[in-house]
Amino acid sequence: MKFHALMREFCVGKPIISKWRNQCRRTNYSTYLWFLLKFSIVVLILLHHLFFSMDAPTSSHHHSKKKIRSLVGESSSQDSCLGRYIYIHDLPKRFNQDLLTNCQILTRPTDKTSMCVYVQISGIGPQIQNSGTSDIWNSNWFSTNQFILEVIFHNRMKKYKCLTNDSIVASAIFVPYYAGLDLRHYLWGFNASMRVSSGFDLINWLKQRPQWKSMSGKDHLLVSGRIARDFRRKSDRKSEWGSNFRFLPDCKNMSMLTIESGPWENEIAVPYPTSFHPSTGDQVLQWQNLMRTQNRSYLFSFAGGSRNRQKKSTRNEIIRHCQASKLCKLLDCNSVGHKCDDPFNLMNLFGRSIFCLQPPGDSLTRKSTFDSILAGCIPVFFHPGSAYTQYLWHLPNNYTKYSVYISAKGLRSGKVRIDETLLLQVSKDDELSMREEVIRLIPRIIYADGRSRLESTEDDAFDLAIKGVLKRIETLRGCGI
Repeated sequence: MKFHALMREFCVGKPIISKWRNQCRRTNYSTYLWFLLKFSIVVLILLHHLFFSMDAPTSSHHHSKKKIRSLVGESSSQDSCLGRYIYIHDLPKRFNQDLLTNCQILTRPTDKTSMCVYVQISGIGPQIQNSGTSDIWNSNWFSTNQFILEVIFHNRMKKYKCLTNDSIVASAIFVPYYAGLDLRHYLWGFNASMRVSSGFDLINWLKQRPQWKSMSGKDHLLVSGRIARDFRRKSDRKSEWGSNFRFLPDCKNMSMLTIESGPWENEIAVPYPTSFHPSTGDQVLQWQNLMRTQNRSYLFSFAGGSRNRQKKSTRNEIIRHCQASKLCKLLDCNSVGHKCDDPFNLMNLFGRSIFCLQPPGDSLTRKSTFDSILAGCIPVFFHPGSAYTQYLWHLPNNYTKYSVYISAKGLRSGKVRIDETLLLQVSKDDELSMREEVIRLIPRIIYADGRSRLESTEDDAFDLAIKGVLKRIETLRGCGI
């Protein structure tokens, strides 16, 4: 099925606002005059500061010149960070650190593991040891919660090589608000106003800062570890899920990185965190080579649970197909002792599979997609919104290079069989080509160990996200938006 057909299937009755267009909106004459006035004021202030700091130390004088070059657009071969400086807001601790200090309030009675376990080691969780595996397993694998991205991202940002304490030279402003963890605290047993109270206070705090006023927050970046839908509560009904944080008018200005985006222009999807957090580029290469040598005895596999309340769900149909095929291996996450939360168990399954089925679950996307890529297993999608319209900074635009698409409608109608109709028809050459592309993607979908910088020629998920955000903000700035 061609991509425009997929998009029609995804977008029926729901037009999506294009968030990837690079064309500037038309700007009228008054906007140009306003820009020139602001620009002139900035230059005069900087020149005033420069002349009155002639007796200051050389380092301060050099920094002032650096500010002028950054604002006026001069290039400098001596400063590799020009255009990449990021300033981190020093938020009140209630918005981030206090949530980690009081981590017990984030744990629900039904949780198998306390959230206090997952906030360890800069958010990647405790290291996993397995005596029966190689060193590549024991040194790089951690118990990482799939909804902990904001903590991981914040700690990676602290080691970003182009940080600045001067927001004037910054190309982007990072807001280290742990939105997902804060919402988790209020999701059950609290009314709608309580769920958004911290977010409302955050916006009021930001609007009082001089950094906000320069672009009304359009140069601000916020990361959340939950899907976008959790922050777009549409009513105050008690039964309505989530909060309405992203419906606050000023939130529409910030670039929102999230593990699953919606159709809104300022939301960008980035990969779920996996349990693999290497600290060197060589460790990534070792893992990639290991995945190339796996003996893949299963044609396809599925790790997940059924949806009993949805009689005609894609998941239930997939489980039925898998159970009926001798070529499929099923890991039923609803069964007792399934060990679906054990990364070793998942990697063992996906590493022995040629194709890994990735249907929607509670939402369109799944952490399992990135687990399968990490294992060199070719993902099979049943909805374009599970990957193709999501991770545009991290996955190839040509989805046929690394995945297989199966129409969920055809599957449920009985016209399509996963094994006989589709997967067995993939040629060996195409299979090898797709697997190599999947393995090549591994560095792009992982988050390196936040305690060290990943010295590698390949960008990881954090690096690609930062590059994408800086480019997006620069486009907005250039358009005068």
